[in-house]
Amino acid sequence: MTKASVFLVDATAFCYRAFYALRELSTSFGQPTNAIYGFLNMLNRLLKERRPEFLGMCFDVSRDNFRTRKFSEYKIQRPPMPEALSNQISLIKEVTSAYGIAIFEKEGYEADDIIATLSRKARDSGLGVIIISSDKDMLQLIDEVTVVFNPYKNKGLTYDKEAVLKHFGVKPKQINDILALAGDDADNLPGVPGIGEKTATELIQQFGSLEELLGNTDKIKSDKIKHAITGSLDKIKLNKELIVLDDNIDIDLDLNGLKIAQPNLKELARLFKYLEFKKFLQDLPAEDGGAKEDIALTELGDRDLRPFLESPGEIVLYGQALGSLIFYSKDRLFRVKNPGVNLKSILACPQIKKIGHDLKKIRVSLARDNIVFAGLYFDTMVAGYLLNPSRPAHDLASLAWDYLGNRQPGSSLSNEKAVGLIYQLKLALEKELRDKLLLSLFNDIEMPLVEVLADMELGGIKLNLRLLKRLSEDIEKGLIDLIRNIYEVSGCEFNINSPKQLRAILFERLKLPVGRKSKTGPSTNEEVLRNLATKHELPALLLRYRQLTKLKSTYVDALPALVDRDTGRVHSSFNQVVTETGRLSSSNPNLQNIPVKTDIGRQIRRAIVAYSQDSCLLSCDYSQIELRILAHISRDTHLISAFHDNRDIHKATASLVYGLDEKGVNEQMRETAKRVNFGIIYGLTSYGLSRDLGIPVDQAQGFIDAYFLRYPKVKEYIQEQIKKAQRDGFVTTIAGRRRYLPQINSKNQLIRQLAQRQAVNTPIQGSASDLIKLAMVNIHRQVGQENLPIRMILQIHDELVFDIPKADKRGFVELLRQKMENVWQLEVPIKVDIKQGENWLDMEEVK
Repeated sequence: MTKASVFLVDATAFCYRAFYALRELSTSFGQPTNAIYGFLNMLNRLLKERRPEFLGMCFDVSRDNFRTRKFSEYKIQRPPMPEALSNQISLIKEVTSAYGIAIFEKEGYEADDIIATLSRKARDSGLGVIIISSDKDMLQLIDEVTVVFNPYKNKGLTYDKEAVLKHFGVKPKQINDILALAGDDADNLPGVPGIGEKTATELIQQFGSLEELLGNTDKIKSDKIKHAITGSLDKIKLNKELIVLDDNIDIDLDLNGLKIAQPNLKELARLFKYLEFKKFLQDLPAEDGGAKEDIALTELGDRDLRPFLESPGEIVLYGQALGSLIFYSKDRLFRVKNPGVNLKSILACPQIKKIGHDLKKIRVSLARDNIVFAGLYFDTMVAGYLLNPSRPAHDLASLAWDYLGNRQPGSSLSNEKAVGLIYQLKLALEKELRDKLLLSLFNDIEMPLVEVLADMELGGIKLNLRLLKRLSEDIEKGLIDLIRNIYEVSGCEFNINSPKQLRAILFERLKLPVGRKSKTGPSTNEEVLRNLATKHELPALLLRYRQLTKLKSTYVDALPALVDRDTGRVHSSFNQVVTETGRLSSSNPNLQNIPVKTDIGRQIRRAIVAYSQDSCLLSCDYSQIELRILAHISRDTHLISAFHDNRDIHKATASLVYGLDEKGVNEQMRETAKRVNFGIIYGLTSYGLSRDLGIPVDQAQGFIDAYFLRYPKVKEYIQEQIKKAQRDGFVTTIAGRRRYLPQINSKNQLIRQLAQRQAVNTPIQGSASDLIKLAMVNIHRQVGQENLPIRMILQIHDELVFDIPKADKRGFVELLRQKMENVWQLEVPIKVDIKQGENWLDMEEVK
């Protein structure tokens, strides 16, 4: 009876398995993490399900070992460890050590040999051994107290002596003899010609061992096999030497070292934070205490708040409903008992500076209870986002760990702890904003924008529900006809939403050519269907079906369900801390992605209507703002001249590229130039342009070359931005917004090229974002100061939509135009196209 069992893991195999199981996982700064993440999942599963007391992780060190010295072609067919995996091995070892788990490795030996040595020493000490590996070589180590557990086989398969005999027909020690004869493709060990695993097994079963076989070759019945073996004696003996694991390495078996120690929580937290493993970080036990915990929470009556009104200062708060708010100010941590007029006055007072996390949410929540919340001064969520827009999360717990080293899983954060963390975060974040020259952007644009977005959410969007209902019914009828048509063209009925059944129809029944392949089979994504649409009518019908069902479910049917019963409007959330370029996004519903080029998309726009019969919608759209910003930051004289002369920029580009007078430019030439103009901003390649225009790659490259020949400063700008990103690790907008691009120096060409495109595009797109945000702030401020009946209801990319009274329309149009066109003074004029209408689709231009 053994005292306990030692678990020995082939950790290098664990790493490879994890690396190939999870692809394309990395941190915001470019550190690959897929192998680490997968390794941790497997390790945690092992710890949870098997609860080992003694555990050792065994790693390979290098390929240079005693086997390669004996046989230079040993494992030579295996490619070197991928760079993305090798970059993770040291971190995997750091995490393993932080878990309190022993690591074993030795130069010149493989993990298998280390496991063999530790297994022998454990047996000699009276311990049982459980080896975690899927390598067949490990089976040779099985005996009365040693088993091999393959965690990848079904739900896990354990091999003991009986299981090996059942599965392989031989005893564990005889596995080596079979491999010596048949060879091992995995290790590049050539077998005896003509002898496979089946024949090798039969021979070992007959003779009992390889040594008996080689000593009695005259008793082999088959002359062919006899000659093959006698002609390969050196190869067989070498194979056996290489396959037998070395169990006599100079490694000590220290049971105290193998015993799993208490995990180093502080080190694990540091590593999980660095690796951006939010889930693993949150699963760690919370640290005791929190910021400001030394200050007792007191309850104040509403009358006790008079001093705060008499000497306004800063106040930190957390919570949403009036009764749940916790405050910190003037060295006091307090909650207000029976909140009344004084608390409401504090919240409404703009001179009392409010510090919090996600102040927009608090403003919206309080406003729904008719409570004014003003003086929004410092939002830690917005500050954290501005400092690192690539960070995967900007919640309070994540920022507290990043900037304070305080680990507080979000689920355990009380309002009292949250207030203390916000107070300390404000100090840390404000300093970093100042150090990184971001404080002006924060104070002048991002913080004032919080109020703007809150008021837009509160105002909401009015819908024509009758139109949406009719549209839903029409789409439903159209889908019935479309499905019938799909079945007719396919020659059978099938589940259109099933990729498996769709693959069978497209590639087996109709024999259409396979494009891309996924893990589950040939891809049926949109790009594949578009390419196939030229060869058969079914793919085009499928694309139409997908478009209709998506629009119906995402907008036509979803929008009415989101209407607030009290206001009769839809209140979308405008997200300030999502995109890496600074652009706003919207959710629930997402109004940024309504496809305006489709008929149904246009009908959805028609369903967004003015608040009343006495008002109308006004659309104010920046004209070609990204190209104007490109002209400004590149200082290209041709671009600048075209905008100053108010020329059609796409015709102007076409005339330069084609060498024609603008009058000679036809619509197709203009469209090509338009694709090139915008493609340059987004790093379009000749391949991408050729695919978009349906032209040969060399012709597309010719267009791009001609563009740069006519706009040389644009090319210089692109080259300079890439160099800047490579040197500094980030790029900036006109207003100083940063985007970090750690992948810009990646050795992976695809990753590096993507970062290069981002380096070129971000200053342009981000500057356009900063410009419209500042316009929103300026307009909102003037509307508030003069109490104007203008409601900003939507922001979509470069467009602002307002609800304004019809009676004073002309004056409001001029006000909005003046505010939007004079945000910044650029090298080129800023122009806004303004349209008006009863709804968002049927609009007329306002001169």
